[in-house]
Amino acid sequence: MFPLSDRLAALSPSETLAMSQKSNELKAQGFDVINLSVGEPDFNTPDHIKEAAKQAVDNNFSFYSPVPGYPALRNAICAKLKSENGLDYKPEQIVCSNGAKQSVCNVILAIINKGDEVIIPAPFWVSYPEMVKLADGTSVFVSAGIDQDFKITASQLEEAITSKTKAIILCSPSNPTGSVYSKAELKELADVLAKYPNIIILSDEIYEHINYLGKHESIAQFENVRDRVVIINGVSKGYAMTGWRIGWIASPKWIASACNTLQGQYTSGPSSVAQKAAEAAYTGDQSCVETMRIAFERRKKLVVDLARSIPGLKVNDPQGAFYIFPDCSTYIGKKFGEKTIENSGDLAMYLLEEGHVACVGGGAFGAPDCLRFSYATSDENLVKAFGWIKEALSKLN
Repeated sequence: MFPLSDRLAALSPSETLAMSQKSNELKAQGFDVINLSVGEPDFNTPDHIKEAAKQAVDNNFSFYSPVPGYPALRNAICAKLKSENGLDYKPEQIVCSNGAKQSVCNVILAIINKGDEVIIPAPFWVSYPEMVKLADGTSVFVSAGIDQDFKITASQLEEAITSKTKAIILCSPSNPTGSVYSKAELKELADVLAKYPNIIILSDEIYEHINYLGKHESIAQFENVRDRVVIINGVSKGYAMTGWRIGWIASPKWIASACNTLQGQYTSGPSSVAQKAAEAAYTGDQSCVETMRIAFERRKKLVVDLARSIPGLKVNDPQGAFYIFPDCSTYIGKKFGEKTIENSGDLAMYLLEEGHVACVGGGAFGAPDCLRFSYATSDENLVKAFGWIKEALSKLN
Protein backbone atom coordinates (compact mmCIF):
# COMPACT_ATOMS: atom_id res chain seq x y z
CA MET A 1 0.00 0.00 0.00
CA PHE A 2 1.29 3.47 -0.87
CA PRO A 3 1.47 5.99 1.99
CA LEU A 4 -1.26 8.60 2.31
CA SER A 5 -0.49 12.29 2.51
CA ASP A 6 0.59 13.74 5.85
CA ARG A 7 -2.39 16.06 5.55
CA LEU A 8 -4.85 13.17 5.57
CA ALA A 9 -2.99 11.25 8.25
CA ALA A 10 -3.41 14.23 10.61
CA LEU A 11 -7.19 14.23 10.32
CA SER A 12 -9.54 12.43 12.70
CA PRO A 13 -12.63 10.62 11.36
CA SER A 14 -15.98 12.22 12.21
CA GLU A 15 -17.33 10.58 15.36
CA THR A 16 -20.85 11.78 14.59
CA LEU A 17 -20.85 9.96 11.26
CA ALA A 18 -19.15 6.93 12.83
CA MET A 19 -21.85 6.57 15.49
CA SER A 20 -24.57 6.93 12.90
CA GLN A 21 -22.95 4.16 10.85
CA LYS A 22 -22.68 1.87 13.88
CA SER A 23 -26.33 2.38 14.74
CA ASN A 24 -27.27 1.50 11.16
CA GLU A 25 -25.20 -1.68 11.42
CA LEU A 26 -27.10 -2.71 14.56
CA LYS A 27 -30.40 -1.99 12.81
CA ALA A 28 -29.31 -4.18 9.93
CA GLN A 29 -28.78 -6.99 12.45
CA GLY A 30 -32.42 -6.69 13.49
CA PHE A 31 -32.08 -4.53 16.63
CA ASP A 32 -34.53 -1.73 17.38
CA VAL A 33 -32.15 1.25 17.56
CA ILE A 34 -33.06 4.91 18.06
CA ASN A 35 -30.49 7.21 16.48
CA LEU A 36 -29.98 10.45 18.42
CA SER A 37 -26.51 11.01 16.98
CA VAL A 38 -27.25 12.85 13.75
CA GLY A 39 -27.57 16.63 13.40
CA GLU A 40 -30.36 16.54 10.86
CA PRO A 41 -33.99 17.69 11.00
CA ASP A 42 -36.41 14.80 10.66
CA PHE A 43 -38.89 16.92 8.70
CA ASN A 44 -39.28 16.68 4.94
CA THR A 45 -38.33 19.65 2.78
CA PRO A 46 -41.43 21.90 2.46
CA ASP A 47 -43.52 21.28 -0.66
CA HIS A 48 -43.14 24.73 -2.22
CA ILE A 49 -39.34 24.32 -2.15
CA LYS A 50 -39.56 20.89 -3.77
CA GLU A 51 -41.88 22.32 -6.43
CA ALA A 52 -39.31 25.01 -7.24
CA ALA A 53 -36.70 22.30 -7.74
CA LYS A 54 -39.00 20.35 -10.07
CA GLN A 55 -39.65 23.51 -12.04
CA ALA A 56 -35.92 24.16 -12.24
CA VAL A 57 -35.43 20.72 -13.81
CA ASP A 58 -38.22 21.41 -16.32
CA ASN A 59 -36.67 24.81 -17.09
CA ASN A 60 -33.32 23.16 -17.79
CA PHE A 61 -31.28 24.46 -14.88
CA SER A 62 -28.88 21.65 -15.64
CA PHE A 63 -25.78 23.62 -16.57
CA TYR A 64 -22.89 25.03 -14.55
CA SER A 65 -23.83 28.03 -12.47
CA PRO A 66 -21.44 30.89 -11.72
CA VAL A 67 -18.91 29.73 -9.12
CA PRO A 68 -20.41 31.80 -6.25
CA GLY A 69 -23.97 30.88 -7.21
CA TYR A 70 -26.71 32.32 -9.38
CA PRO A 71 -27.28 36.08 -9.02
CA ALA A 72 -30.94 35.43 -8.13
CA LEU A 73 -29.96 33.30 -5.12
CA ARG A 74 -27.30 35.74 -3.96
CA ASN A 75 -29.81 38.59 -4.25
CA ALA A 76 -32.31 36.55 -2.21
CA ILE A 77 -29.68 36.01 0.48
CA CYS A 78 -28.92 39.75 0.57
CA ALA A 79 -32.66 40.47 0.94
CA LYS A 80 -32.89 37.91 3.78
CA LEU A 81 -29.92 39.48 5.58
CA LYS A 82 -31.55 42.92 5.28
CA SER A 83 -35.07 41.93 6.32
CA GLU A 84 -34.25 39.42 9.06
CA ASN A 85 -30.92 40.71 10.39
CA GLY A 86 -30.80 44.40 9.47
CA LEU A 87 -27.50 43.87 7.62
CA ASP A 88 -26.50 45.35 4.27
CA TYR A 89 -24.62 43.11 1.86
CA LYS A 90 -24.13 43.19 -1.90
CA PRO A 91 -24.31 40.05 -4.10
CA GLU A 92 -20.55 40.17 -4.71
CA GLN A 93 -20.08 39.60 -0.96
CA ILE A 94 -22.01 36.30 -1.09
CA VAL A 95 -20.47 32.95 -2.07
CA CYS A 96 -22.73 29.89 -2.21
CA SER A 97 -21.14 26.49 -1.64
CA ASN A 98 -21.89 22.79 -1.26
CA GLY A 99 -23.25 23.16 2.26
CA ALA A 100 -22.19 25.41 5.13
CA LYS A 101 -19.41 22.91 5.91
CA GLN A 102 -17.66 23.84 2.66
CA SER A 103 -18.35 27.50 3.37
CA VAL A 104 -16.47 27.30 6.69
CA CYS A 105 -13.62 25.33 5.14
CA ASN A 106 -13.33 27.77 2.22
CA VAL A 107 -12.81 30.68 4.59
CA ILE A 108 -10.27 28.85 6.75
CA LEU A 109 -8.28 27.71 3.72
CA ALA A 110 -8.43 31.23 2.28
CA ILE A 111 -7.10 33.10 5.32
CA ILE A 112 -5.00 30.71 7.45
CA ASN A 113 -1.28 30.16 6.94
CA LYS A 114 1.02 27.67 8.66
CA GLY A 115 1.36 28.59 12.33
CA ASP A 116 -1.61 30.98 12.43
CA GLU A 117 -3.78 30.48 15.51
CA VAL A 118 -7.55 30.06 15.39
CA ILE A 119 -9.49 30.48 18.63
CA ILE A 120 -12.23 27.86 18.96
CA PRO A 121 -14.56 27.95 21.98
CA ALA A 122 -15.07 24.47 23.41
CA PRO A 123 -17.39 22.61 23.15
CA PHE A 124 -17.09 22.96 19.37
CA TRP A 125 -18.43 21.34 16.22
CA VAL A 126 -16.16 18.40 15.42
CA SER A 127 -15.01 19.68 12.02
CA TYR A 128 -13.64 23.09 13.06
CA PRO A 129 -10.24 21.91 14.37
CA GLU A 130 -9.89 19.41 11.53
CA MET A 131 -10.35 22.21 9.01
CA VAL A 132 -7.71 24.27 10.81
CA LYS A 133 -5.37 21.27 10.52
CA LEU A 134 -6.00 21.15 6.78
CA ALA A 135 -4.85 24.77 6.56
CA ASP A 136 -1.71 24.03 8.65
CA GLY A 137 -3.04 26.33 11.36
CA THR A 138 -3.10 25.83 15.13
CA SER A 139 -6.34 25.55 17.11
CA VAL A 140 -6.47 27.34 20.45
CA PHE A 141 -9.33 25.98 22.54
CA VAL A 142 -11.14 28.09 25.13
CA SER A 143 -13.24 25.89 27.39
CA ALA A 144 -16.65 26.85 28.73
CA GLY A 145 -18.40 24.26 30.89
CA ILE A 146 -22.03 23.62 31.68
CA ASP A 147 -21.89 25.98 34.67
CA GLN A 148 -21.44 28.92 32.28
CA ASP A 149 -23.94 27.51 29.80
CA PHE A 150 -21.09 26.47 27.49
CA LYS A 151 -20.41 30.11 26.49
CA ILE A 152 -17.02 31.79 26.76
CA THR A 153 -16.61 35.16 28.43
CA ALA A 154 -14.91 38.28 27.13
CA SER A 155 -12.06 37.84 29.62
CA GLN A 156 -11.50 34.25 28.50
CA LEU A 157 -11.34 35.43 24.91
CA GLU A 158 -8.85 38.17 25.66
CA GLU A 159 -6.58 35.78 27.54
CA ALA A 160 -6.48 33.45 24.50
CA ILE A 161 -5.42 36.12 22.00
CA THR A 162 -1.75 36.21 20.99
CA SER A 163 0.27 37.85 18.26
CA LYS A 164 -0.38 34.73 16.15
CA THR A 165 -4.18 34.86 16.42
CA LYS A 166 -5.67 35.12 12.94
CA ALA A 167 -9.29 34.11 13.47
CA ILE A 168 -12.00 33.04 15.90
CA ILE A 169 -14.90 30.71 15.13
CA LEU A 170 -18.17 31.41 16.94
CA CYS A 171 -21.25 29.21 16.61
CA SER A 172 -24.59 30.50 17.93
CA PRO A 173 -26.99 28.75 18.25
CA SER A 174 -24.39 26.12 18.98
CA ASN A 175 -23.69 22.63 17.79
CA PRO A 176 -23.20 20.62 20.06
CA THR A 177 -24.64 22.46 23.06
CA GLY A 178 -27.67 24.38 21.81
CA SER A 179 -26.39 27.44 23.70
CA VAL A 180 -27.18 30.88 22.28
CA TYR A 181 -25.16 34.04 22.86
CA SER A 182 -27.30 37.04 23.78
CA LYS A 183 -26.82 40.44 22.18
CA ALA A 184 -25.10 41.68 25.33
CA GLU A 185 -22.74 38.70 25.41
CA LEU A 186 -21.85 39.14 21.74
CA LYS A 187 -21.21 42.84 22.28
CA GLU A 188 -18.73 42.03 25.05
CA LEU A 189 -16.87 39.67 22.70
CA ALA A 190 -17.01 42.22 19.88
CA ASP A 191 -15.56 44.92 22.13
CA VAL A 192 -12.56 42.70 22.89
CA LEU A 193 -12.07 41.79 19.22
CA ALA A 194 -12.34 45.44 18.20
CA LYS A 195 -8.96 45.99 19.90
CA TYR A 196 -7.33 43.43 17.59
CA PRO A 197 -7.99 44.56 14.00
CA ASN A 198 -6.12 41.64 12.40
CA ILE A 199 -8.49 38.94 13.71
CA ILE A 200 -11.16 37.59 11.34
CA ILE A 201 -14.44 36.52 12.98
CA LEU A 202 -16.19 33.46 11.53
CA SER A 203 -19.79 33.48 12.76
CA ASP A 204 -21.46 30.13 12.09
CA GLU A 205 -25.19 30.88 12.15
CA ILE A 206 -26.52 27.76 10.44
CA TYR A 207 -28.98 27.16 13.33
CA GLU A 208 -30.27 30.75 13.21
CA HIS A 209 -33.91 29.80 12.68
CA ILE A 210 -33.97 27.19 15.45
CA ASN A 211 -33.90 29.69 18.27
CA TYR A 212 -36.07 29.78 21.39
CA LEU A 213 -35.18 33.29 22.56
CA GLY A 214 -37.39 35.06 20.06
CA LYS A 215 -34.72 36.78 17.97
CA HIS A 216 -31.42 35.74 16.43
CA GLU A 217 -28.43 37.94 17.22
CA SER A 218 -25.38 38.13 14.95
CA ILE A 219 -22.02 39.57 15.93
CA ALA A 220 -22.04 41.23 12.49
CA GLN A 221 -24.47 43.82 13.86
CA PHE A 222 -21.68 45.61 15.74
CA GLU A 223 -19.99 48.32 13.68
CA ASN A 224 -16.66 48.05 15.50
CA VAL A 225 -16.05 44.56 14.04
CA ARG A 226 -18.47 44.31 11.09
CA ASP A 227 -15.78 44.70 8.43
CA ARG A 228 -14.05 41.54 9.73
CA VAL A 229 -17.05 39.27 10.24
CA VAL A 230 -17.79 36.35 7.92
CA ILE A 231 -21.33 35.04 8.39
CA ILE A 232 -21.74 31.34 7.53
CA ASN A 233 -25.27 30.12 6.98
CA GLY A 234 -27.42 28.00 4.69
CA VAL A 235 -30.72 26.24 4.21
CA SER A 236 -29.92 22.85 5.76
CA LYS A 237 -31.30 23.23 9.27
CA GLY A 238 -33.98 25.92 9.15
CA TYR A 239 -35.61 24.61 5.96
CA ALA A 240 -34.97 20.85 6.43
CA MET A 241 -32.71 20.77 3.36
CA THR A 242 -29.58 18.94 4.58
CA GLY A 243 -29.25 16.81 1.45
CA TRP A 244 -29.63 19.75 -0.93
CA ARG A 245 -26.15 20.97 0.09
CA ILE A 246 -26.47 24.74 -0.11
CA GLY A 247 -24.53 26.91 2.31
CA TRP A 248 -23.12 30.40 1.91
CA ILE A 249 -20.94 33.14 3.32
CA ALA A 250 -21.62 36.85 3.62
CA SER A 251 -18.27 38.51 4.05
CA PRO A 252 -15.96 41.41 3.26
CA LYS A 253 -15.50 41.52 -0.50
CA TRP A 254 -11.83 40.49 -0.34
CA ILE A 255 -12.66 37.28 1.50
CA ALA A 256 -15.57 36.50 -0.83
CA SER A 257 -13.25 37.01 -3.81
CA ALA A 258 -10.65 34.68 -2.27
CA CYS A 259 -13.25 31.97 -1.59
CA ASN A 260 -14.58 32.37 -5.12
CA THR A 261 -11.06 31.75 -6.49
CA LEU A 262 -10.54 28.74 -4.22
CA GLN A 263 -13.92 27.17 -4.91
CA GLY A 264 -13.47 27.72 -8.64
CA GLN A 265 -10.52 25.35 -8.58
CA TYR A 266 -11.93 22.47 -6.57
CA THR A 267 -15.72 22.24 -6.81
CA SER A 268 -17.02 25.17 -8.88
CA GLY A 269 -20.58 26.27 -8.08
CA PRO A 270 -23.05 24.12 -6.14
CA SER A 271 -25.92 22.17 -7.70
CA SER A 272 -27.97 24.31 -10.09
CA VAL A 273 -31.27 22.69 -9.11
CA ALA A 274 -30.51 22.94 -5.38
CA GLN A 275 -29.75 26.64 -5.80
CA LYS A 276 -33.20 27.25 -7.29
CA ALA A 277 -34.73 25.33 -4.38
CA ALA A 278 -32.76 27.48 -1.91
CA GLU A 279 -33.91 30.63 -3.68
CA ALA A 280 -37.51 29.49 -3.17
CA ALA A 281 -36.75 28.80 0.49
CA TYR A 282 -35.67 32.40 1.04
CA THR A 283 -38.26 34.13 -1.15
CA GLY A 284 -41.28 31.93 -0.42
CA ASP A 285 -43.64 31.41 2.51
CA GLN A 286 -41.70 31.35 5.80
CA SER A 287 -44.43 29.74 7.93
CA CYS A 288 -42.75 26.34 7.50
CA VAL A 289 -39.70 27.63 9.37
CA GLU A 290 -41.79 28.66 12.36
CA THR A 291 -43.77 25.41 12.32
CA MET A 292 -40.55 23.40 12.60
CA ARG A 293 -39.09 25.75 15.21
CA ILE A 294 -42.18 25.34 17.41
CA ALA A 295 -41.90 21.54 17.13
CA PHE A 296 -38.22 21.63 18.08
CA GLU A 297 -38.95 23.84 21.07
CA ARG A 298 -41.65 21.43 22.30
CA ARG A 299 -39.24 18.52 21.92
CA LYS A 300 -36.51 20.44 23.71
CA LYS A 301 -38.73 20.91 26.76
CA LEU A 302 -39.66 17.23 26.68
CA VAL A 303 -36.05 16.05 26.39
CA VAL A 304 -34.70 18.35 29.09
CA ASP A 305 -37.33 17.01 31.49
CA LEU A 306 -36.62 13.41 30.50
CA ALA A 307 -32.85 13.80 30.87
CA ARG A 308 -33.17 15.59 34.20
CA SER A 309 -35.16 12.64 35.52
CA ILE A 310 -32.10 10.40 35.08
CA PRO A 311 -29.92 10.32 38.20
CA GLY A 312 -26.37 11.54 37.61
CA LEU A 313 -26.97 13.58 34.46
CA LYS A 314 -26.40 17.32 34.76
CA VAL A 315 -28.53 19.09 32.16
CA ASN A 316 -28.76 22.78 31.26
CA ASP A 317 -31.60 24.35 29.29
CA PRO A 318 -30.36 25.05 25.73
CA GLN A 319 -31.96 27.95 23.88
CA GLY A 320 -31.42 26.88 20.27
CA ALA A 321 -30.53 24.16 17.75
CA PHE A 322 -31.79 20.62 18.46
CA TYR A 323 -29.28 19.15 20.90
CA ILE A 324 -28.85 18.62 24.59
CA PHE A 325 -25.35 18.17 25.95
CA PRO A 326 -25.58 16.74 29.49
CA ASP A 327 -22.57 16.35 31.75
CA CYS A 328 -22.27 12.61 32.44
CA SER A 329 -19.07 12.65 34.52
CA THR A 330 -20.89 10.80 37.32
CA TYR A 331 -20.78 7.67 35.17
CA ILE A 332 -17.11 7.88 34.17
CA GLY A 333 -15.20 5.12 36.01
CA LYS A 334 -18.27 2.95 36.58
CA LYS A 335 -18.43 -0.65 35.39
CA PHE A 336 -20.73 -2.96 33.52
CA GLY A 337 -19.52 -6.45 34.27
CA GLU A 338 -15.79 -6.47 33.53
CA LYS A 339 -15.93 -3.37 31.35
CA THR A 340 -15.01 0.04 32.79
CA ILE A 341 -16.42 3.25 31.33
CA GLU A 342 -13.21 5.24 30.85
CA ASN A 343 -14.67 8.28 29.08
CA SER A 344 -17.81 9.62 27.43
CA GLY A 345 -16.92 7.81 24.20
CA ASP A 346 -17.08 4.51 26.09
CA LEU A 347 -20.37 5.61 27.61
CA ALA A 348 -21.83 6.45 24.20
CA MET A 349 -20.79 3.02 22.91
CA TYR A 350 -22.29 1.36 26.00
CA LEU A 351 -25.59 3.17 25.48
CA LEU A 352 -25.63 2.00 21.86
CA GLU A 353 -24.78 -1.63 22.64
CA GLU A 354 -26.77 -2.02 25.85
CA GLY A 355 -29.49 0.62 25.51
CA HIS A 356 -29.78 0.64 21.70
CA VAL A 357 -29.67 4.45 21.61
CA ALA A 358 -27.04 6.18 19.48
CA CYS A 359 -25.48 9.41 20.75
CA VAL A 360 -22.01 10.94 20.47
CA GLY A 361 -19.32 11.18 23.14
CA GLY A 362 -18.31 14.70 24.07
CA GLY A 363 -14.61 14.12 23.51
CA ALA A 364 -15.14 14.73 19.78
CA PHE A 365 -16.51 18.15 20.68
CA GLY A 366 -13.80 19.12 23.14
CA ALA A 367 -15.90 18.24 26.21
CA PRO A 368 -14.93 14.73 27.39
CA ASP A 369 -17.40 14.74 30.31
CA CYS A 370 -20.48 15.20 28.12
CA LEU A 371 -22.73 13.38 25.65
CA ARG A 372 -24.54 14.93 22.68
CA PHE A 373 -28.11 13.86 22.01
CA SER A 374 -30.06 15.16 19.02
CA TYR A 375 -33.79 15.53 19.59
CA ALA A 376 -34.59 15.82 15.87
CA THR A 377 -36.97 12.89 15.99
CA SER A 378 -40.52 12.16 17.12
CA ASP A 379 -41.80 12.66 20.66
CA GLU A 380 -42.55 8.94 20.79
CA ASN A 381 -38.97 8.05 19.91
CA LEU A 382 -37.61 10.51 22.46
CA VAL A 383 -39.72 9.13 25.32
CA LYS A 384 -38.74 5.59 24.39
CA ALA A 385 -35.04 6.44 23.95
CA PHE A 386 -34.62 8.18 27.27
CA GLY A 387 -36.43 5.33 28.98
CA TRP A 388 -33.86 2.94 27.51
CA ILE A 389 -31.02 5.29 28.47
CA LYS A 390 -32.26 5.47 32.06
CA GLU A 391 -32.48 1.68 32.28
CA ALA A 392 -29.03 1.16 30.77
CA LEU A 393 -27.36 3.69 33.06
CA SER A 394 -28.98 2.10 36.11
CA LYS A 395 -27.00 -1.09 35.35
CA LEU A 396 -23.63 0.65 35.84
CA ASN A 397 -22.01 0.42 39.24
